[in-house]
Amino acid sequence: MDERMNEESPVLFEERPAGAFRLGIATLNAPRTLNGLSLDMARLLDERLAAWADDDAIAVVVLQGAGEKAFCAGGDLHGLYRSMQAYREAGHTDIRENRYASEFFAVEYRLDYRIHTYPKPIVCWGHGIVMGGGMGLMAGAGHRVVTERSRLAFPEISIGLFPDVGGSWLLHRVPLRTGLFLALTGATLNAGDAIYANLADIHITSDRHDAVLDGLAAGPWSSDPGANARTVDALLASFASPAAPGPLQAHQASIAAIVASGSLDDMTRGILGMEGDDPWLATARDALAAGAPGSARLAYELQHRAGGMSLADVFRLEYVVALHCAAHGDFMEGIRALLIDKDRQPHWHPATVADASSAWADDFLKATWDAAHHPLASLGAPTVPGATPQ
Repeated sequence: MDERMNEESPVLFEERPAGAFRLGIATLNAPRTLNGLSLDMARLLDERLAAWADDDAIAVVVLQGAGEKAFCAGGDLHGLYRSMQAYREAGHTDIRENRYASEFFAVEYRLDYRIHTYPKPIVCWGHGIVMGGGMGLMAGAGHRVVTERSRLAFPEISIGLFPDVGGSWLLHRVPLRTGLFLALTGATLNAGDAIYANLADIHITSDRHDAVLDGLAAGPWSSDPGANARTVDALLASFASPAAPGPLQAHQASIAAIVASGSLDDMTRGILGMEGDDPWLATARDALAAGAPGSARLAYELQHRAGGMSLADVFRLEYVVALHCAAHGDFMEGIRALLIDKDRQPHWHPATVADASSAWADDFLKATWDAAHHPLASLGAPTVPGATPQ
């Protein structure tokens, strides 16, 4: 069955015969915006993934992006900006009153969590730019493919947000705690570094894409998801090639020493003081220097909390923090400077890391509902007492 006849749809769905089973293919279809994840996209994808999970004939799912530039470069920043502008002009004070932001983050996070917990193999073809919301889609897939043109990052510090979409949980698991460096600098990873950082699984050159899909369609598949996952692993391995180490690995010793210092102030000074003319390192330093101090603090606090929380609890906490960022944080100012006025001169509040204290961050961690009424309560019971903000 092929549902690509509506080429204007924000997500294209196709089902290919795969022996006695079928291969489900979902393609993000907004190449002009680098497949930025809109609310409509997220709804459509979540609905279809739910249907495919219940369809015994679907053995494997492929998630990919249209065009050659990006799998998914982020979320719907323009829509979120308009919602924040309306919220503030109306004088609202309850973070739940931004209806668009509340729905967008809830739908996006439910979708990301579904991918993390999907009962069948999902292959994510992470070609080109994979950032922000794209990281959320890719991170939970059981088989995350990167190519020679993949560029992965959590660049939220530049727009006054924080690495959400489960980023606190993901970056906490990067070797040597260097996920803190990635959050504070928005540093971009190539294929080799993405695999090293546990943000991708395997490198396959982009010219093998069609052959991989043909191989997936050939199977063999069964009704056993575990056996199918092993078959996918073997198939992808047959197309794989080594990925050269990237700059994260080249600088891992010095980065690890800096993030081991413990204090956010010390980490910031250490990163800004790193020596060397490596362009990747210089870009990272500049991004931290120009980024939102509040975003740095929130990323730091969330990663420290993520270590003792389940993924579902992390999504619930990130949801609360995201709505606070939309209500009274620097998120609106960051989008204004980058995409609306394009002056690239954001005015951050707080203006320094020293002002962005732990006490300042506490307000962003408070929910305005109890755990039972949290919009993401259905993601599973909290596994750590008190993990969901009260």
